[in-house]
Amino acid sequence: MTDDLETRYRAYLDVLNERRLEDLVHYVADRLTYNDEPMTGRDYRDLIAADIAAVPDLVYDPHIVVVSGQDVACRLVFRCTPRDRFLGFTPNGEQLHFAEHVFYRFEDGRIAAVSSLIDRWSIAEQLRVGPAHGARSPTS
Repeated sequence: MTDDLETRYRAYLDVLNERRLEDLVHYVADRLTYNDEPMTGRDYRDLIAADIAAVPDLVYDPHIVVVSGQDVACRLVFRCTPRDRFLGFTPNGEQLHFAEHVFYRFEDGRIAAVSSLIDRWSIAEQLRVGPAHGARSPTS
């Protein structure tokens, strides 16, 4: 069961990365919660679509995936260049590197709850002190 859920989760990420958002209906419940806020599957799709519109090169890159029962925990790492306002930040044209720690609860094979923590501090630091100003890169 654990291997099946991890495979299903990775297929969900493929849908996001391939921009096949119409296929999210197969992976996301009709009603779910996102950080304890109720929403519809369509609301969730629209949330992701807005992120992709603001950040066309957004790639969901799973670095750690842990499955336990019907729960999936993942550390997603992003390297992307926002073109429009994203996560409350105004872009500066530079590439950003940050992580999201996200926990999913699956019910009947579809995502029913999402708890997400995005490293906004890292984003703020990169936007405040860009490479032209001597900032350390996330890998240095």
